[in-house]
Amino acid sequence: MGDSRNRLREFPVAVRSEIGQALYQAEAGESHPSAKPMKGLNAVEIVSDYRGDAYRGIYTTQFHGNLYVLHCFQKKSKRGIETPRRDLEMIRRRLVEARAHFKGLSGEGCERNGKTSSD
Repeated sequence: MGDSRNRLREFPVAVRSEIGQALYQAEAGESHPSAKPMKGLNAVEIVSDYRGDAYRGIYTTQFHGNLYVLHCFQKKSKRGIETPRRDLEMIRRRLVEARAHFKGLSGEGCERNGKTSSD
């Protein structure tokens, strides 16, 4: 969704590889060790730390048969592990966009009871 692919391409190779592997496993219905459910959102966060920097990839599998990458970013917050507010707002907006996109693909749209593959 949005510029997620372009942002991911700007990450270091090792980070792209880890996030890519995690997305591949999610598509196969598996969970990567660095993937964690996000509290309060129907999304999963991939956490990749590289040379002291923190990178994140956020995706959802709540739309049957589809995986949407919602946001990729380098976490620069100095407030611990908390995801910055502006990034959370972006993720929420892109969840709405993903839902609209999915409904357009399938006519009516069919969620899997609001559950992700990691629930």
